[in-house]
Amino acid sequence: MNKEFCWNVRVYYEDTDTGGVVFYANYLKFFERARTEWLRAHGIGQQLLAETHRAMFVVRSTSVDYHAPAKLDDELKLTVVVQKLGRASVEFFQEAWRVRGAEKTLLTSGSIRVGCVHTETFRPHPIPDEVLDRIRAA
Repeated sequence: MNKEFCWNVRVYYEDTDTGGVVFYANYLKFFERARTEWLRAHGIGQQLLAETHRAMFVVRSTSVDYHAPAKLDDELKLTVVVQKLGRASVEFFQEAWRVRGAEKTLLTSGSIRVGCVHTETFRPHPIPDEVLDRIRAA
């Protein structure tokens, strides 16, 4: 369970503060997009998960370190790796890198733990077996 998945994004004006630097909380949005695309790439649609299993993933905790700033128009490479898989949770390690040709700079890294909950009660819900199998195969 340690294969790296990559997703590229571009920094837009809406992502930055008045100085043209990415606002720190927006890295969590970038990480969310990369995790969503990671799920999609492994055949796990979040809407279908909710409709068929009444289950959804929610962020339980985050720990993020900031190493260098991203700026307007930067191209970012976001990475996703599964660190730990539980019966009702997944812990991901994610990074954001600035890419300029062959040059790469680590900007942000962090662990994000998501829990699987029931769509109506928001109580912990086991990750459906078919989803667990896809995560393990990833």
